[in-house]
Amino acid sequence: QWYVRCTGTQSLTKDGARSCTSPTSRPSGTWSTSRAQEAPAPGQGPHGRLPRRVVRVFYKKTGVTGPYLFGTGLLTYLYSKEILIMEHEFYAGITLVIMVVYIVKKLGPGISAYLDKEVDKEEADLDSFRQGNIDGLQEAIKNEERSQWQAQGQHMLFEAKRENVQLQLEAEFRKRQMTVYNEVKRRLDYHLEVQNITRRMQQKHMVDWIVNNVVKSITPQQEKDTLQKCIADLKGLAATA
Repeated sequence: QWYVRCTGTQSLTKDGARSCTSPTSRPSGTWSTSRAQEAPAPGQGPHGRLPRRVVRVFYKKTGVTGPYLFGTGLLTYLYSKEILIMEHEFYAGITLVIMVVYIVKKLGPGISAYLDKEVDKEEADLDSFRQGNIDGLQEAIKNEERSQWQAQGQHMLFEAKRENVQLQLEAEFRKRQMTVYNEVKRRLDYHLEVQNITRRMQQKHMVDWIVNNVVKSITPQQEKDTLQKCIADLKGLAATA
């Protein structure tokens, strides 16, 4: 069985019914359901198993003695109108009732204890099963939270990998840039060396050409005069020294 519990404000309507008003903006209220708890033992009443709710019906009209007078009057009416006839089966029924009451009084506590034990065992098994499911769900929740936390760590790892890739790209860019610089420098050095060699060769060729032409332009008489002049200069220097 189920019962409904109101989490808002309860009030009585004109017909005596209870209505629930939610503290939130919804006029219908917020309702929650839960399973009703079974009573551990039946309610006790007067004269053994007679429920109190039966005798309380007469209290407002007849007082405390109402149920007893009603029962006595009802039996008297049934006997007087011979609706209930006291034949041999009636006394057999009384005997059967006495035997049943005796058996219940003698064997009832043991059977009740056994049944209560079985009920407790069954309830313990159900509670264990339910608790196992709860523990499993809680463990699943923890695993899911751990997975979400690990997923957040994956984002950080992805960022670190992305930065690492960017650093690698930057290093490769600088390496290729240095390669281009070295290649351009090598080619420029080559062209510079070619120009230097060309200039040296031109200078050497020009010097050789000038020397050869000068040597060719000197006559033997000029060479002899120059030689005599050099000897005279040497003698003058020797006399001065």
